Amino acid sequence: MTSSLTLKAETRKKEGKKTEAPLGTIPGILYGRGIKNVMLWFSRREFNRIREDAGESTIFKIKLENGEERNVLIKEIQRDILNGKPTHVDFYQVRMDEKIEANVELEFVGESPAVKDLGGILIKNMDEIEVKCLPGDLPPKIEVDISQIKTFDDYIYVKDLPVSDKVELLVDPENVVAMVSEPRSEEELAELETEVKEDVTKVEGVVKEEKPGEAGEAGNEEKEKEKKKEEKVEKAK
Repeated sequence: MTSSLTLKAETRKKEGKKTEAPLGTIPGILYGRGIKNVMLWFSRREFNRIREDAGESTIFKIKLENGEERNVLIKEIQRDILNGKPTHVDFYQVRMDEKIEANVELEFVGESPAVKDLGGILIKNMDEIEVKCLPGDLPPKIEVDISQIKTFDDYIYVKDLPVSDKVELLVDPENVVAMVSEPRSEEELAELETEVKEDVTKVEGVVKEEKPGEAGEAGNEEKEKEKKKEEKVEKAK
């Protein structure tokens, strides 16, 4: 079933994503297969509320000023590079009798014994997954129960995800979604710390700190070499 959430929108005459939006609104475009593109204005506050409640993989309705309602998905959100706020939104109008492809968020739930009891580190290889299904069967999210990972040899694969048989996963079923890696030993941590220190001294502009006396010793060695050179020159004469 589609979401009961509805976003009211008004059509705008002037096209172009750079059009300045009235205070408190966001510009957008509504498009879909076989329909004419519609340029829109809509409330920023209402859009944020719907996005928070429904996410970006839930179908909801856009209601135009003439009362017409369209079933849509959020296709793309453009954001301000400074504050991250939405500046333009693309909506895709879906047909309820036609399958669509969409990315669905993965929600990791539970607690892994391999993390809790063995001190391992949880590795998430993906945070969303592409699916194909009828709009009414599109899940708002897919839960990944990490309590199944009891040892370092346990993995959760794409084929293990709990989805309806009406939902097709468009990813290799043998791909690993989550696993737990073993904690690093003290020897590995010490070796890693040594490698980092060595790398730092190789960075241009970074000078290795010399211990007191090292600079003087180095200078004395240079003087000794110069003295020997001079002695050789004198003997040659």
